[in-house]
Amino acid sequence: MKKLAILVTAVALTGCGGNDEGSSDEGSSDETLTVYSGREEELVAPLFERFEEETGIAVEVRYGDSAELAATIAEEGDNSPADVFFAQDPGSLGALEERLAELPDDVLTRVDERFRDGDGRWVGTSGRARVLVYNTDELSEDEVPDSVFDLTDPKWKGKIGLPPTNASFQAFVTAMRLDEGDERTREWLEGLKANEPKFYEKNTPTVEAVASGEIELGLVNHYYLYLVKEEQPDAPIENKYLPGVDPGALVSVAGAGILDGAEHSDAAERFVEFLLADAQQRFYTDEAEEAEIPLVDGIAPKEGVPTLDELSGRGPDVDLSSFGEELEQTLELLNETGYTS
Repeated sequence: MKKLAILVTAVALTGCGGNDEGSSDEGSSDETLTVYSGREEELVAPLFERFEEETGIAVEVRYGDSAELAATIAEEGDNSPADVFFAQDPGSLGALEERLAELPDDVLTRVDERFRDGDGRWVGTSGRARVLVYNTDELSEDEVPDSVFDLTDPKWKGKIGLPPTNASFQAFVTAMRLDEGDERTREWLEGLKANEPKFYEKNTPTVEAVASGEIELGLVNHYYLYLVKEEQPDAPIENKYLPGVDPGALVSVAGAGILDGAEHSDAAERFVEFLLADAQQRFYTDEAEEAEIPLVDGIAPKEGVPTLDELSGRGPDVDLSSFGEELEQTLELLNETGYTS
C-alpha cells in the first residue's frame, strides 16, 4: 500500500474484444457501472452513451483530474464505489497498480506491449503524442524549436504556455526525468520558468491562448488542436511533432484498469473490452473531435495525424509502466521549481 500513500501525499503538493460485435449484447441489465474518469466529459461522454445503448448497463461517471481521482480511490480504499478507473495518463494508473485487477490476455493483447502495463493491470485505450502547438501568424514551422530544451532561450520569454497541473504534462516531465535524469530535468524546468511561461489549467485553454496570440507556443498533446479547430476553423494554429528522441516527442496513452474486488467486475471487463473493440477505436478517427490515435492494429488515425508506425522511434525510450512509481518524485520536483503549489 506504500504507493497509494505516496500518491495521496504527492497530489496534495500539486494543489490540485477483437471485432465490432465483441462488446455488445442484446437485452438490458439492472447493473450500474461506476467509472472514475480522468478523461474530460466532452471527450469521452459519447463512448459511455454508446456502451449504455449497446449493453443495457447504466454507467455512473465521476469526472475529475486523473491524479486527484487516483488519490481519491486510494483514500477510499476497499470502500471505493469505483469499478473502473479511466485515466488520462499511465502515471495515474500505475500509482494505483496495487488496487487494480489483472486483465484478461485477450484484452491486453489488443494493443502493443509498450502501451500496456507489464503486469497486466491496465491497458492503453488511445494514443497521444506530445507536440509544440504554434501560432502560424507569428511563426513558421522552421522557426519553432526542434527540441523542448531550446525553450529556455531568452527569445521565448513570455511566449510559452503550458498546463502544469495536468496529468499529460506531468507524464512528459516524468519521461524527461527517466530519459535525461533528474538534474537535467530540474535545470530545464528552472530555465523554462525563468522565461516566464504562462500557466493554464488544462490543454484546451493553452491551445486557445496560442490561437488568440496571447502566447506563440504551447506544450500540449497533439489532439487538442483539433478540439479548438472544431470551434474555430480558421484559428492560426498548427502542431509541430518534434524529431528524434526528444522528450517533447513522447508518445503516451490514456488507459483503463479495473479495481480489484470491483462490485461489478463483469460489467467492468465488458467496458474495457468495449473500449478496445474496432468500432470504438474507429471513434477516434471517424467521430471524435480530438483525433486521438487508435492503438489497435489496422485502424488508421484521422487524416493528418501520424500513425503509431510513423511515430515509432520518436521520443524518449521509456517504460510507461514505470510512470506510476515515479509520479511522486515528478510532482515534488514540479512543486520545488514553482510549477505547482
